[in-house]
Amino acid sequence: MSFQDPIADCLTRIRNGLMRGKVDVMAPYSKLKHELVNVLVAEGYIKSCEKAIEDGKPSIKIVLKYHNSAPAIKTLKRISKPSLRRYSASSDLKSVKNGLGAFIISTNQGLMTDKEAKAKNVGGEILCEVF
Repeated sequence: MSFQDPIADCLTRIRNGLMRGKVDVMAPYSKLKHELVNVLVAEGYIKSCEKAIEDGKPSIKIVLKYHNSAPAIKTLKRISKPSLRRYSASSDLKSVKNGLGAFIISTNQGLMTDKEAKAKNVGGEILCEVF
């Protein structure tokens, strides 16, 4: 199956799993998606992720996180799309919900949050917003 935007597909699988109260979700594997989910794990929005094999194909098993049966992620939104890329310099990055959320940015030093990008003084493509 061919996807136009595999990152948006991965984010949608996470959102749908959270809405349905699932314990974990599976997404097709790619290095970029695995790093994206690892950033979400490091920020505490998701419990864990690991590479797995499903139907003979590599996948990412994403274990979702809840607080008092409410999802840890309230908003997970794709910002930069294949049809309209969004780039930002480190000086132009705004905070998400007054610092309660985060932008995940693809930089030349790898994927990182907006706070890390400001600290390292690097800009890049804003992949998604999480709150």
